[in-house]
Amino acid sequence: MATMLGIFFHTIAGFCAGSFYLPLRKVKRWSWESYWLINGIVAWLIMPLLVAVLIVPNLWQVFLDSPESNVGWCYFFGVLWGVGGLTFGLTMRFLGMALGMALSLGLTAIIGTVVPPAYSGELLAIIMTSAGKVTMLGVLLIGVGIIVCGMAGLSKDKDAAADSIESSVITEFHLTKGFIVALIAGIMSACMAFGLAAGKPIAEAALKHGVEDIWQNTAVFVVIFAGGLTTNIIWCLFLNWRNRSFSDYRNMTGLGVRNYLFCCLAGVIWYAQFMFYGIGATYMGEFEFAGWSLHMGFVIIFSTMWGFITKEWRGARRGTLLKNYTGLTLLIMAIMVIGYGNFLQYSHA
Repeated sequence: MATMLGIFFHTIAGFCAGSFYLPLRKVKRWSWESYWLINGIVAWLIMPLLVAVLIVPNLWQVFLDSPESNVGWCYFFGVLWGVGGLTFGLTMRFLGMALGMALSLGLTAIIGTVVPPAYSGELLAIIMTSAGKVTMLGVLLIGVGIIVCGMAGLSKDKDAAADSIESSVITEFHLTKGFIVALIAGIMSACMAFGLAAGKPIAEAALKHGVEDIWQNTAVFVVIFAGGLTTNIIWCLFLNWRNRSFSDYRNMTGLGVRNYLFCCLAGVIWYAQFMFYGIGATYMGEFEFAGWSLHMGFVIIFSTMWGFITKEWRGARRGTLLKNYTGLTLLIMAIMVIGYGNFLQYSHA
């Protein structure tokens, strides 16, 4: 039952992560840096603090009871993760949801899953067990599935070019820029997993103050997202200055209010992914590290779904679609394998 609940909450988290960018595509006549910053303030400051204040008793005391070094490392990894989040937004801008998600999340999944237990010295012990071997097989399938989905996304854009189809959806498509920022996003976004690992003492302090297990990472997210917001504020305000786009924030006409609402909606959806991710991770037990790959797999599945709905796959040929279906099938298989590995963990406990 714990395994099923873990997968269920990771599914909801993946849906939120794969869907949050949709409202931002409804923003009109604002510069990218303006709507990305408003989305970020809601996602990385307002929502984490609001939820933490409502759920965590004595929130400030939880931070005081946590080792300063762990709080510092959480914030530091949050700053690095912020670079990943920033370039992740640019990836969607240059490559679209389908291809951009696949490329950036491929590296994120593998690095964020394997490195934390390897750094803590637990990886070897984990993979020596039957449950660990099965779970690592699922992680490997996640990586292969994401690569295949990325290849399908690349083939899709070649098909569109060969058929002289102009994308009305991805208005700023740029393959070279997209690949560069996707690489940076994939590496830096994995720092979220490192931040969660560094924040375990904060989660333990929250538990001592009466927080339920499923909410133990709520206080940790406040610190990590504060670091991420720092990076994004600096860069977005710089772009506002360089592009002279500060006037976007003062636009309180009907269109401006509409843009603010879409940005806020995107921020709420974005934060919801990690709220449900934290709950799902609690049910993953010793193999919590595999939840990161699980999350990435669900993100790809749902972002690809939205890619079809929003016509990003218009003009794709049969071979391209076959690649995409193959990648999605591998991801679904991987989710089942990871779930079985988690079941073996509990059955042998």
